[in-house]
Amino acid sequence: MQTASSTKWRTLALPFVARTQEAAQLRRLYIQRKHVLIAGPAGVGKSAVVAQLRATLPLVVCAQSETLGEICGNLEAELAPSAPPRPLVQRKNRLLRTLAETRRTVVFDGASWTTPKISSFLECAMERVPVWICARSGLAGDIGHFWRLLARFETIQLHPFDYSETRALLRAAVASGQVPPSIEPFARPLHQLAGGLPRTLCELLEQFANGHYDLARRAGRQLLETDRRIKKLEPSLS
Repeated sequence: MQTASSTKWRTLALPFVARTQEAAQLRRLYIQRKHVLIAGPAGVGKSAVVAQLRATLPLVVCAQSETLGEICGNLEAELAPSAPPRPLVQRKNRLLRTLAETRRTVVFDGASWTTPKISSFLECAMERVPVWICARSGLAGDIGHFWRLLARFETIQLHPFDYSETRALLRAAVASGQVPPSIEPFARPLHQLAGGLPRTLCELLEQFANGHYDLARRAGRQLLETDRRIKKLEPSLS
């Protein structure tokens, strides 16, 4: 068996599949200008659903939401890319004014344990525009101080793919010409390897497309998963 060679790595642009019900619910809540918590484990596809909706809805997306400085930097890139540098408090207040002027729904992706400062900023944003939060759950241990405000939110829970959804992604990947048809008979073991998580499944497909793996053998599937994990570690190892 050969792993991915030293040739240039080919990144896949896999089609968006499934999540039709959740996307329809989010569109309805967008029209109603509701605050929304999009909850689900890491890798379940929260960011992918937001990206899909953003193709047709004028969402403001804060891609990283772990620190207040990170939030301000992301929102400035979206709303005020030419804004002069200022102290953090002034940046925060300027962004809140800009959000109120735009009236656009703002999505805070990648939210984790929120500090009191972040929670306060999010609450101020809620007073001006609809706010969507992408987090693992609404539990205090996952979302931090912001949990006390979640009574004002609608919750959309994303679950791992079931087997039929995994098969749908494999068929779409093959139909797009990015993954060879030889992978389709192995939907079940790939589903099990990924634990139903779309992000992990996409990583496995990309790894398969860039290497040579005998998926009919358990050792080949184990090698695929090992190489996927190593590939994920490469940025931190370089």
